[in-house]
Amino acid sequence: MSNQDNPYAVSGNQMNASVSFGTDHAPAAGGLIKDTTTATFQADVIAESRKQPVLVDFWAPWCGPCKQLTPVIEGAVKKAAGAVKLVKMNIDDHPNIAGQLGIQSIPAVIAFVDGQPVDGFMGAQPESKIDEFIAKISGPSPQETALAEALAMAETLRGEGDFAQSAQVYSAILQQMPDNLAALAGLATCMVEAGELDKAREILAAIPEDQQNDPAVEMVLKRIELAEQVATLGDPEQLKARLAVDPNDHQARFDLAKIYDAQGLRDAAADELLAIMKADREWEDDGARKQLVQFFELWGVMDKATLAARRKLSSLLFK
Repeated sequence: MSNQDNPYAVSGNQMNASVSFGTDHAPAAGGLIKDTTTATFQADVIAESRKQPVLVDFWAPWCGPCKQLTPVIEGAVKKAAGAVKLVKMNIDDHPNIAGQLGIQSIPAVIAFVDGQPVDGFMGAQPESKIDEFIAKISGPSPQETALAEALAMAETLRGEGDFAQSAQVYSAILQQMPDNLAALAGLATCMVEAGELDKAREILAAIPEDQQNDPAVEMVLKRIELAEQVATLGDPEQLKARLAVDPNDHQARFDLAKIYDAQGLRDAAADELLAIMKADREWEDDGARKQLVQFFELWGVMDKATLAARRKLSSLLFK
């Protein structure tokens, strides 16, 4: 999906905050759902399915289950917002196609992709099952693709230290999807990085209790806990002065590493912990390495500081 098509696209340092999910910008229902005949089946189904998946609903006016299925499948197709199209064929008026496909019971729904029938189901189905069927046939919807790209963009900005822009992207997602857990956790993380711990707690408090144990939420809580610890560590200049007097004051170096992390100086934080490991690997039961590993978890696997520190750690451990 190009930046022009993605409602989250960033142009320069400005983000387009006009975001929309759902069906507001989907094709009109008339473009998604239509009736077909034997004469138009080639164009409506075979040719159209080479552009996107087409579901064909074979039905008849006397069929009770067909009447149950119709509003459900139409609603599911509209909700999919253009991921698939629905074509309905009355087999009383047009029996030949159903006969050629071997359909002996209705309602029957056959999915066509690239001009070929690929899957289907018979009988009235609940909405959840139809949603699953559409998802399997169509793959990610345009909205799902836009969401995935937006979350990836926000994560990249956060990894680059641009917490303000990252927070804007997360906020834009939440304007349309207030319960999106990844965006809530991401926004809370940005608040922690900005030193806004109370705002981070407020965001986390809005997450339902049954999702509080999600790894993303737990990671933010760890960040808050670490930030609170840093507040008790004292003046970094005093710690530097202690190290100037005694370079082997590992506790001062350890505390300074935590402060550097809180200040966003990730490379410096990692270097202090690596210095402790180089001088005394066993200090505090390998505490420097354990703290560095925790930093890696908090920073993210692909963070530049994580990658650089992992290389240094590898050289130190396996030289």
